[in-house]
Amino acid sequence: MKVLVSGAGAASELPGAPLPDGVEFRFAGDEQAFARHLPESEALLGWDFLGGELERHWRKAARLKWIHWCGAGVDAVLFPELRRSAVVLTNARGVFDRAMAEYVLAYVLFEAKRFRATFAAQADRRWTRGLTERLAGQSALVFGVGGIGRAIARTLRAVGVGVRGVGRAARASDRDFDAVVGIEECAPLVARADWVIGVLPATDRTRGVFDAGFFAACKRGARFINVGRGAALDEAALVEALRSETLAGAMLDVFGEEPLPPQSMLWDAPNLVVGPHMSGDYRGFEDDLLALFLDNLERYRARRPLRNVVDKTLGFVPG
Repeated sequence: MKVLVSGAGAASELPGAPLPDGVEFRFAGDEQAFARHLPESEALLGWDFLGGELERHWRKAARLKWIHWCGAGVDAVLFPELRRSAVVLTNARGVFDRAMAEYVLAYVLFEAKRFRATFAAQADRRWTRGLTERLAGQSALVFGVGGIGRAIARTLRAVGVGVRGVGRAARASDRDFDAVVGIEECAPLVARADWVIGVLPATDRTRGVFDAGFFAACKRGARFINVGRGAALDEAALVEALRSETLAGAMLDVFGEEPLPPQSMLWDAPNLVVGPHMSGDYRGFEDDLLALFLDNLERYRARRPLRNVVDKTLGFVPG
């Protein structure tokens, strides 16, 4: 069996876990190597989860049967030809959940406990006291009720925040959310939420969900967080919501263009924290990514069911 690893030029660029015997690995640190090895590869490990080489060289993938993508989002690889093919796609669902939930909680605490004002006062050597917010009794609305959204819900509920979710359809009860509503029914909850959190994948249904009309419907003084995909957000609309003080603050870890270009209006937007797409990254995460792939590789070779099979029509792993 031959496995192509895209985004790594050699085995030394992967964590220290030993690669299994009986599998021939080929490494592609650049697109030329990728194109050279793809025709003979049965499986593809997408180590660079933003890479787009496969779409450009799809006609050479005659033997490809399985792709394991090292990201929770698979929009970079889910092009029409792959959707229509019989190639199985799996992803890294579950690896980043806890880290991303902690990242969201860190921003919530940053705002609620006035660290922005505290840091500014420290820089000016000013002794300035002020009242902070208690999180107990506040409300959050999480768009996206998959593994990451659920980890966020559990984390915020642990500090007293009431959390509701927005999913594809409403549910009468849920183990992690106080309630789950469909996106068509969420307007009343948007108007009451202190924290609005986006964890949506990039699909045709989610593109541009957070637009000017959405922010106009938000509770005045709410804060907005997006750790899902940049395609879900109208960035100009967010900047206007911050400038008009409709929103009291925002944190973005994902963007329509990455890296965020120096000329972007987001750098100067008031009360906005810009994160460089790192909410899921933690010391040791690459070891966990590789461990998940190796477990799936063992399952694949034994013809057992794979973990995290993506529904290519939906664009994510069904819950």
